Amino acid sequence: QVQLVESGGGLVQAGGSLRLSCAASGDIYSFYSMGWYRQAPGKQREMVASFVRGSSTNYATHAKGRFTVFSDYAKNTVYLQMTSLKPEDTAVYYCNAVRLREGPLWGQGTQVTVSS
Repeated sequence: QVQLVESGGGLVQAGGSLRLSCAASGDIYSFYSMGWYRQAPGKQREMVASFVRGSSTNYATHAKGRFTVFSDYAKNTVYLQMTSLKPEDTAVYYCNAVRLREGPLWGQGTQVTVSS
C-alpha cells in the first residue's frame, strides 16, 4: 500500500544540475533505510547513495563530491541533488526504501539523460 514516486528527471546538458525527488505515501521516518539507485541500458542496477536512518549517507565513488542526499520529513520526501552531471550519469534512477521485516520497496523510476 505504501508507494514511492520519483520525479525530477529530464534532459540536461553535461555540467548541469538536476534535483530528483522521492515522495513516499507513508512516513519516511518509519523506514530503516533509504537510497537512490540507477540502471543504464544493458547494465545492472547500481547504488548511487544510501543511508540508514540517523546515519551519514554512503555514496558510490562516481557520486562523491557531485551528488547529495537530503530529506524533508515534513513532506515525506527524499531528494537527490545532482551537480556536474556527465553523460555517464544517463540512466533510470530509482528510489528505494526498507522497513524491517519487509522486503525492499521501489519506485517506478525517473529517466535522467545527460547530453554531451
